[in-house]
Amino acid sequence: MTQNELHPASAGLHRHGKLSYIEIPAVDVGESAAFYQRVFGWHVRGDGDAFDDTASEIIGHWVTGRKISSEAGILPYIYVESIDRTVAEVRAQGCEVVRGPFEEGPLWVATFRDPAGNLIGAWQAGPR
Repeated sequence: MTQNELHPASAGLHRHGKLSYIEIPAVDVGESAAFYQRVFGWHVRGDGDAFDDTASEIIGHWVTGRKISSEAGILPYIYVESIDRTVAEVRAQGCEVVRGPFEEGPLWVATFRDPAGNLIGAWQAGPR
């Protein structure tokens, strides 16, 4: 099996030093999958526990039985086209916005908790 046969979008995943795969702790995999699909447009695949982002640059799984990342340790940030729309959608999904949106240089940033309680960030370049 070649590297490109491992995943449909794998050509961009196999670069030395590139973050390409993450596992996101979940309490309810279906709920977490629906959240990331609605808020960020991620593609849910497999049995609904696997995903790839909209650019097919990162793949991963939602996993149960793992400690929720409710406090910042490694804090992933997801790029969005509109920080305000994203924050509104996070709230519409019943999730907590921890901070934001706030200006950080030329960027707008927000942090929130996903359905499992993981602390996640979102950022937008340019004006709001």
